[in-house]
Amino acid sequence: MNIVQIEDSVKHLVKNVLDGTASQKDFIYDFLLSYGHRSQSIGRVRNGERNLAEDKENSVFWKRQIYFKFAKQDDLHGLIDQMKNEKRTESNKIRFLIVTDFKNLLAVDTKTQDTLDVSFSDLAKKFDFFLPWAGMEKAVYQGENPADVKAAEKLAKLFDEIKADNFDEDDLNNKENLHQLNIFLSRLLFCYFAEDTEIFKNKQFTSAISKSNEDGSDLSALICRLFKVLNQSSEDREADLPDYLADFPYVNGGLFKDDIQVPKFTRKSRRILIECGAELDWSDINPDIFGSMFQAVVHTEQRSTMGQHYTSVPNIMKVIEPLFLNDLYEELEKNQDSVNKLLKLQQRLGQLKIFDPACGSGNFLIIAYKELRKFEMEVLKRIQELELEKTGQFSKPFSLIQVSQFYGIEIDDFAHEVAILSLWLVEHQMNLAFRVEFGEIVPALPLKISGNVICNNATQVDWLKFCEPDSPDTQILIIGNPPFAGSRKRNSQQSEDLKLVFNNKNYKLLDYVSAWFYKGASFISKTNAKLGFVSTNSVTQGEQVSLLWPRIFNTGVEISWAHQSFKWKNNAKHNAAVTVVIIGIEKINENKSKILYSESLETIVGTINPNLTESSELIVSSRKKTLSNIPDMCFGNMPADGGKLLFNEEEKTSFIQKEPLSKRYFKELISAREFINGKKRYCLWFADEDLDDLYKLKLIRQLIEEVKIIRQNSSRPNLASIPHLFAQITQPKGKNYILIPRHSSENRDYIPMGFFSEDYIAHDSCLIIPDASPALFAILNSRMHMVWVRAVAGRIKTDFRYSKDTVYNNFPIPTLTKSELEELSNLAFEILSIRENDSSKCLADLYSKATMPNDLRNAHIKLDKYVDSIYQKKSQKQIKSDECRLSILSFLYNKMSIEG
Repeated sequence: MNIVQIEDSVKHLVKNVLDGTASQKDFIYDFLLSYGHRSQSIGRVRNGERNLAEDKENSVFWKRQIYFKFAKQDDLHGLIDQMKNEKRTESNKIRFLIVTDFKNLLAVDTKTQDTLDVSFSDLAKKFDFFLPWAGMEKAVYQGENPADVKAAEKLAKLFDEIKADNFDEDDLNNKENLHQLNIFLSRLLFCYFAEDTEIFKNKQFTSAISKSNEDGSDLSALICRLFKVLNQSSEDREADLPDYLADFPYVNGGLFKDDIQVPKFTRKSRRILIECGAELDWSDINPDIFGSMFQAVVHTEQRSTMGQHYTSVPNIMKVIEPLFLNDLYEELEKNQDSVNKLLKLQQRLGQLKIFDPACGSGNFLIIAYKELRKFEMEVLKRIQELELEKTGQFSKPFSLIQVSQFYGIEIDDFAHEVAILSLWLVEHQMNLAFRVEFGEIVPALPLKISGNVICNNATQVDWLKFCEPDSPDTQILIIGNPPFAGSRKRNSQQSEDLKLVFNNKNYKLLDYVSAWFYKGASFISKTNAKLGFVSTNSVTQGEQVSLLWPRIFNTGVEISWAHQSFKWKNNAKHNAAVTVVIIGIEKINENKSKILYSESLETIVGTINPNLTESSELIVSSRKKTLSNIPDMCFGNMPADGGKLLFNEEEKTSFIQKEPLSKRYFKELISAREFINGKKRYCLWFADEDLDDLYKLKLIRQLIEEVKIIRQNSSRPNLASIPHLFAQITQPKGKNYILIPRHSSENRDYIPMGFFSEDYIAHDSCLIIPDASPALFAILNSRMHMVWVRAVAGRIKTDFRYSKDTVYNNFPIPTLTKSELEELSNLAFEILSIRENDSSKCLADLYSKATMPNDLRNAHIKLDKYVDSIYQKKSQKQIKSDECRLSILSFLYNKMSIEG
């Protein structure tokens, strides 16, 4: 759960307890659930199995979690002091003490010794006090940890100084120079972290570099010598090493293996280097956050173009929980009482492989590592509890999870170096946490080989050779946030990558991320693997669906769970403002239920289609002709005039005053923005007019000549031959037409559409249906049609992008009787009449979910019911929900497609 969800949940709980809709008896269990405690665990506490309190009616005593009492006395402070002083509070490592009489609430965080004293009604305002239950310690949940920010900013200054003193632009364009600098920075990060986390002696690295000359002249040689020492065991070191170097431990692990060119230092850069160690506590940095923050400081532009941004922990959890973590905790719950089964569960952890084929600086790998280590500790705690109950003794625990189980491919050299380093750092941090819990720790040095992270182009790597299963029991979990570049934003290399992955077949309109989905699906088909990827929602919409998903499904996989579209918010310095989906894929398993996530809702479904809705498979291909017996749709008229032929009200009036005879050529122009927001716009419309006659009017001649020059200098110079006309003319003659804006807000239940005569010129920001009937207008304004739009239309972020070939041409409309056509026409005119009577409001207000007038809403509901009745009759299926509507539309679409 994220912070917003937790706060809302606590707020509702407090309100419900105070107004009596929730019982005081259940408060503490619901309170624990609000912070993401698993319902199975709370069930065991509620039924008394895990509640070790003597008075279970009014108290809860849950090991390592909570000691709670419903206070029947006035002295709450005395009661909580008494609870704090009980020996079992410390021996059972209780985290939170809570007492309440439901007028006031007191709490103690035994880890930080923070206290809370608040009226019960204000508890939601202090919800953050208990966030450690949700895995968010106080330095983490504030977004960007101050230690990470300070460290990144300090190192950025150092980087700028080193760059200025050692490199010119040509030097930094050299890949080898950049690689050397990246390794140097990675080694610096390790040394700073090591001297603050008991790997080195306290501030040992900072002390050593402080022995250099103040002008920095010998610092490069000193650091170079130190790096060599860190790669040598005590037997291999020079006999006459000075004590301050000889005292450093042997690091190994490959980090200091190669000789590199250490940059030269000046007085200023030496000072910053020392300040980085002396003024900062590097034990507080988060490896999952810091790498990306520093990376963004070093080359922000490059990172943003590759679509790689720091991904917040809650977002990463949206991937790894449904992919594997939830299943592991269910296994733990199921096998709570068997030491042997719990040991087998731990053995499974050592057989997992976690693979991120676009790993950036390692965010997903690091969080996955942390969560698996936390889970393993839960398993080991339970094993110790069972052993104590049976024998009074317990065995010494040890971890089976190794960073060598973690695999990554990253195209950016610096990110790849940071990912390797970060896995070392997080391993040490989790080993320290293991020591706090169990009193045992794996020695930090010498380092072992780190995770298998390589610098390469993932689209050109054979994933199966890189991350090969060790045995049939090896489970490989593929995770990540691959590059997003859309079909129109790919660079030439990315286009070549797609061409390779899709064997030069029908790849040009695909987003770059499609390569990862297809390679992932192919990998799964040959192994015991599953994947969960974050992607822009475009791969689940419009033409992308028919181009990508049949290929994926043909490998023998299915969508097993998915998060529907949501706004992607990160803690990076430059927040990535995109709308994404998260998709889980595994081999087809018809016996396993699928899960759809939408905001805070979790829905069990039978199948998930590529549009991430619950229904049978719906893959809609681009179609040039309409599936149903309805008129063709086309784009509106395209000016391509540099704005010379377009006018607002004031500009039109001024022009006519100067050129009175131009009045007859002005027509109202209907573009999407003006149409929806009730604004007026005009154009000079010269279709069917003689150019010689137009040139007799001075101002018009001047405008036409300006358009001619603009078109001569454009990508389509041939248009200069018709400088007085719109570049593309589709305006119906002698016919009314339906107008549909090509883009419309998601905050509307219906796309606002218009019915216009030929005197109104349609702009190409709209689509038009010439010679359309009121009955068709009615159907396109129905909920049935909107369900289709939501399923198959493209998106601009989360707003609808209506299209001719994918949405309109594929929309299945059954054959209608004369009486049905008449009734539909009547319902269309009713809606148009209500809109006309309320003409003081623009369509944006009329169709906003928040401000839609009741009479207009009721007219649409009346239309929806009638359209539903038509589709029910044709399909012989009942409509109870939008899922039923989509199922009927899928059925009709497939049936009509086959019938041709």
